[in-house]
Amino acid sequence: MHSQTFYNSVRVNSTQRRLLIKCLNAHFYNSNAAKKPFNILFFGRDEFSCNVFRQLHDARDVWQSISIATNPDVKTGRRGSHLSISPLKLLGESLEVPVHTIPRRKVDFRGWMPPPPFTNTNEAHVSAPASETHLLVTASFGRILRPSLLQLFLPSQRLNVHPSLLPAYRGPAPIQRALMRGENVTGVCVIDMMEKKEGIDAGSVWGCESMASNTASKLSCVVPESATFSSMSVELARTGGDLLVTVLRDMLLGRARSIPQPPVSFTTPHASAISASDAQVDFRSQTALDIVRLSRAISHQRPITTTMSDGRTLQLHHLSVSRSHDDLGPVEPGWAVYSPHTRTVLINCADREWLSVLKLKTQDRALLAAKEWWNGVKGLGLLHEGMLKLF
Repeated sequence: MHSQTFYNSVRVNSTQRRLLIKCLNAHFYNSNAAKKPFNILFFGRDEFSCNVFRQLHDARDVWQSISIATNPDVKTGRRGSHLSISPLKLLGESLEVPVHTIPRRKVDFRGWMPPPPFTNTNEAHVSAPASETHLLVTASFGRILRPSLLQLFLPSQRLNVHPSLLPAYRGPAPIQRALMRGENVTGVCVIDMMEKKEGIDAGSVWGCESMASNTASKLSCVVPESATFSSMSVELARTGGDLLVTVLRDMLLGRARSIPQPPVSFTTPHASAISASDAQVDFRSQTALDIVRLSRAISHQRPITTTMSDGRTLQLHHLSVSRSHDDLGPVEPGWAVYSPHTRTVLINCADREWLSVLKLKTQDRALLAAKEWWNGVKGLGLLHEGMLKLF
């Protein structure tokens, strides 16, 4: 895979600049605004953030100082037996980058102030004037930044790395939603951060690149059918990090420009947060391919689930499409059977496709291989003519 730039940073003379502003309503970065490299405050938390940050950290020519703001450590598991640590915090510490943790509660984050040099510490809660070298960057941060925090930075120097081809998939789960819909095109944009009231992920675009591959000497932008959230997150973060560095270099040279996003229509897909209901499958309306795509998109955060006839939840793991089973005859969606040939549990789905399940986990039970799980189900009296009904 490689990338193709759509919103290119270009050199323009003053006449061209006035014409483009008039025709495109574009914003040009002031060539006199940043002669020195930036002082960067980077907000993030997860592996996507880490991969973007690595690219930015390696580009020593675009920054004179760089700091991280990320989530605090959180105790999880039974009785707080496990300590969940932000991957970005661990990366920052390994690179000897200053790391600042935000408050755990969202309500407390509203009053959080950035570290120096981004705020004036001579008086409590008094902000310094926006500096021409100060730059805010967010990448998969997961929190809304309040207006007073954004206003510590110049409007053109608060950027977000968003993994979609905007305006498609604005929202917190763009990679997941694109995979769920079976999109064959995706990408990443560097955009202006805006206040919430102006629209989430609605800022002007400084750069946009699509994941692409060359086939038959023709450029086609594709997402592999086998793509997962993890694989796409790595690719998009690396592309986004490279794009971010390119945008910052163009800003320092005075040749960067941004353009407004195209208008959103009622057909523009949105990337709402993943919920428990997204993981609950409906075999009557979803094809096997739909469910496999769903698994590739969200199984890293929520297991794919269905319900057994006794009311217990059943998790489905390691899924694939298995279409050729004419020997099983006509079966309604939701009926399952064990196949000695594939050594999987087969579940009939919409469009007469079969979902092949390698491992399963019944509520409050261990994860088991298909044959072992099926043998256990036999003793529960839930089978009807050798098949199990799922809902």
